Amino acid sequence: MAKYRKLGRTSSQRKALLRNQVTALLYNGRIVTTEARAKEVRKVAEGLIALAVKEKDNFENVKVTAKVPRKDKDGKRVKEVVDGKKVTVYEKEIRKDLPSRLHARRQMLKVLYPVTEVPTAAAGRKKNTKEVDLAAKIFDEYGAKYANRNGGYTRIIKIGPRKGDAAMEVVLELV
Repeated sequence: MAKYRKLGRTSSQRKALLRNQVTALLYNGRIVTTEARAKEVRKVAEGLIALAVKEKDNFENVKVTAKVPRKDKDGKRVKEVVDGKKVTVYEKEIRKDLPSRLHARRQMLKVLYPVTEVPTAAAGRKKNTKEVDLAAKIFDEYGAKYANRNGGYTRIIKIGPRKGDAAMEVVLELV
């Protein structure tokens, strides 16, 4: 018996398809696809979420000096009083991954495609687009959400045959 479904594609096409669908699933929370594809996507997605659950708390907060001054919520520079003078603050606190979490992040980035978020008002324009750190989203949201769950992070719901070729369509969603 085969270890995976070939989905009628060459290996490079199949890997690209699975990467694309896993990225869409983890970004949006649900996708509509065929049953065979969903079962393959489920394997990859659950592996990534399991990795995030395992490494979710494996980081440390570190203060570093920055080239750009720290800013408050209004976008103005933060100033501290040092020896009676107001001085601009060039320090910020960052999250530093420990080695095992860094390895897990790189394993995720091997599978996930980069996601660019475009605001609906300026669709088709490059202005105000921002790169989404999907690996961080998986660690922070899904790692915490599924921390006390042993597997079974996705659900497949059949929605009936597709009109064109009668392939069984399903909704693959995160539980």
